[in-house]
Amino acid sequence: DEIKEVKRGKDKIGTTKRGIGPAYVDKIARTGIRMIDLVDEKFLPKKLENNLNEKDTIFKKLYGLKISNQEKKDILKKYKKYGQLLKKYVIDVSLYLNQAINEDKKILFEGAQGTLLDVDHGTFPYVTSSNPIAGGACIGTGVGPTKIDRVMGITKAYTTRVGRGPFPTEMQGELEEYTRQKGGEFGATTGRPRRCGWFDAVLVNYAVRINGMDSIVLTKIDVLSDFDKIKICTSYKYNGETIKEFPVNLEILENCIPVYEEVEGWKGDISQITKYEG
Repeated sequence: DEIKEVKRGKDKIGTTKRGIGPAYVDKIARTGIRMIDLVDEKFLPKKLENNLNEKDTIFKKLYGLKISNQEKKDILKKYKKYGQLLKKYVIDVSLYLNQAINEDKKILFEGAQGTLLDVDHGTFPYVTSSNPIAGGACIGTGVGPTKIDRVMGITKAYTTRVGRGPFPTEMQGELEEYTRQKGGEFGATTGRPRRCGWFDAVLVNYAVRINGMDSIVLTKIDVLSDFDKIKICTSYKYNGETIKEFPVNLEILENCIPVYEEVEGWKGDISQITKYEG
């Protein structure tokens, strides 16, 4: 993962270098090591050998590197250990969850990342390798879409992004750094500083549509305390034209200018407020 990112040079996509992308490549190529393979000591060695031999060929031809026989043995030994540690946790998740649903038990699926990192509906190629949108919960768990009762979206009162990619409402300079520090906006995996920007209603409206949200939870409003003015992006301008729908064309998005509405800010700490009084 890291080798490929370095090779991209100025066209880096901002990967966390944790091997997520290569793992999904293996999945689509049908050569990946699944959890069920990991706990099967009889078939794991052969499947892992096939996978590593393929990787070895790629490493040699593209990067001039080689996986030694000792490294292959070490990887197998490590994977066998992983399998033994995880074996008691490996079950048929789809069967388990659907039985729970049939017994009227409450189930909450919590997604990670965000809509614009979705490999199909995000700002490709600045995306992850999976589907973090609401539909991904059904794919990942084996629970059919008709079993989902409610979709709740979660968004910050401002916008953040880790790594490269278009960001129409991005703040600049001291304002961005102030927001980053006050909101603790540093990547959970890498610790990299997140890019910060104003609330983008065009983007959020797109996320509502893609995810089929029933409601939205707005978080981190307290981070905006003591701002004199708060900006909300309600549309974009592109070549003089007003755009109210999120553009799927990356070239257009990268050249969009945000159109803001400004509202009065407030003073003081509101982090302990638990009720909204109209």
